[in-house]
Amino acid sequence: MKIVITGGGGFLGSMLCEQLLRQGKLTGPAGSPVSIERIILLDGIFKCAPADSRVTQIECNISDREAVFESVGTDAEVSIFHLASMVSGECEQRFDDALRVNLDGGRNVFEAARRAAGKPRVVFASSIACFGGDDMPDSFSDDSKQVPQTTYGMTKAICELMINDHSRKQHFDGRSARLPTVIVRPGKPNAAASSWASGMFREPLAGEACLLPIRRDQRHPMTGYRTVIDSLIALHEVSETRLGKDRAVGLPAHCVTPMLAESVTQQIGQERGLTIGPIIETFDARIQGIVDGWATAVDGARATQLGLPQPPNLKQIVEQYLDDFGPAAG
Repeated sequence: MKIVITGGGGFLGSMLCEQLLRQGKLTGPAGSPVSIERIILLDGIFKCAPADSRVTQIECNISDREAVFESVGTDAEVSIFHLASMVSGECEQRFDDALRVNLDGGRNVFEAARRAAGKPRVVFASSIACFGGDDMPDSFSDDSKQVPQTTYGMTKAICELMINDHSRKQHFDGRSARLPTVIVRPGKPNAAASSWASGMFREPLAGEACLLPIRRDQRHPMTGYRTVIDSLIALHEVSETRLGKDRAVGLPAHCVTPMLAESVTQQIGQERGLTIGPIIETFDARIQGIVDGWATAVDGARATQLGLPQPPNLKQIVEQYLDDFGPAAG
């Protein structure tokens, strides 16, 4: 079986690849477990070479239709994890590029899956940014109306609808994982409007100051990266009969504020003997305006019913980050 991961050079894409290599099998188009023989990673940049002979890296943008089609091929046993995307802050500033990458790129992936032999499973990384509107409820669920308030969210919502329609027409077996904000991402802040969500843990835990662009009482749904990887794989394994006509599944999440993040990092710092850096308020009206259009809480009950995992508590999520990427890791 061949696996194609778009965004395979990124944080989640590379971790997904590693987990799939460890697991060794996935459900194939026929509905039975099949050994993973090849994993093809598509991305614009790769930071290191693959350590496993089963992995191939292809440098390309998903807006490159020919490269996407060639990577997916016409194999009878292929699954696709579509993670590649421009992030929220970039999409607000570069509308045309957002359409080219997130929409045209998504169409390239979906059309390549449609051309493949058999009926491949396609897992798309969507976002809670699909939700919004003037009268936002306290919590969004899979039954909530999608009124995205960002270009990023609009592109994700359209891709969700395309996946539903492709699946209805039996072009491929699609499913969308509607992700909350994923923490704690290692490395430097990126252009995502939610970059502060990881930064308010990552920088203080490294003894550095976090510059917080939003209100300290801002509520936001978050989950850990380990849970997201497990959820993407679990959603791939769910039978299409259980998914029904709506293939978009919102993942469970914790409702987190910067005040709660500060409390948790201080507690972990005391337990592990770490010097915790401060969270410094540097309000940015542009970032706050984007965040104001996002959901503040999500109901992941349907995901749980389908067998997708619940995230551990917030303290455990942060401790997992330290274990994987902290000074003593590796």
